[in-house]
Amino acid sequence: MTSQENKMKLFSQRIGKTPIKDVIQRDSIDEDLKNALWNGLTIFYWEGKIHNDWIKSNSKDVIIFLTRIWILFFKNKLDEMPGSFHQLLPILKRFFYRCEWYQLYDFIEFIPLNYKPDYYNQTNHEFIEYCNNVFEQELSAYRFVNGTLTQISSKEEVEAIEEALNIEDNLKPIKIHLNRSLELFSDRKNPDYRNSIKESISAVEAYCSILTGNPKATIGQALKQIEIDNNIHPALKNSFSSLYGYTSDADGIRHALLEQDNLNQEDAKFMLVACSAFINYLRQKEAKKK
Repeated sequence: MTSQENKMKLFSQRIGKTPIKDVIQRDSIDEDLKNALWNGLTIFYWEGKIHNDWIKSNSKDVIIFLTRIWILFFKNKLDEMPGSFHQLLPILKRFFYRCEWYQLYDFIEFIPLNYKPDYYNQTNHEFIEYCNNVFEQELSAYRFVNGTLTQISSKEEVEAIEEALNIEDNLKPIKIHLNRSLELFSDRKNPDYRNSIKESISAVEAYCSILTGNPKATIGQALKQIEIDNNIHPALKNSFSSLYGYTSDADGIRHALLEQDNLNQEDAKFMLVACSAFINYLRQKEAKKK
């Protein structure tokens, strides 16, 4: 598959063909993310710390570091370890680009845990910061937290968005808004979190209008009617009204004075998941009435 074909595939995923599993990279690593992580290893370790091709001519911490990779990560025999880095590097790179996605994350996590210089641990801190920036930019579901790779996009969040996108033809306006929200959220070159949030809440507005049969109804009016028709607990209705208010008041998302810099990926993801979950909840309530 060419790079252009891969980009087309990712676009189709963003607009709902296979919408979210491969947009938020939870069980996979695409080429862009893989390349960025390899570049980080090269910058901070391969070129940053290994200054002599003959491995034993490097500093003690580098010798121990490379030996740990060979015998602890790869479980190889010590007497078969290459003597020069230009022989070892292709082995590392071949593994990195051919292994399963979870093995690659094993390797990325292993590196800062096993490079242990005698002086201030700046290299590992900078590498971890670099990786977390890359993970965010490329929509990985993982982050370094206290030195450990941790999943930050749960299976439940992914399933909530997928379920909301899998809706009937008569609810097409909702799907259009959710797809647009996902597209804006997942644009890795120029993400638009403000408008992603707008589209998420617009999906709920559209569904409320359909349920009430009143296209001019405000979401507050729609929620009151839905509360009665579907026996929704008032506290639940009020909680979503409050969330909607966050997007609508003078300091909220829709106010022109709010700067885009105040919004981040977490805000947009939360709204996309929350609105998708609320739509799913309402659909289930409606289904029980039939």
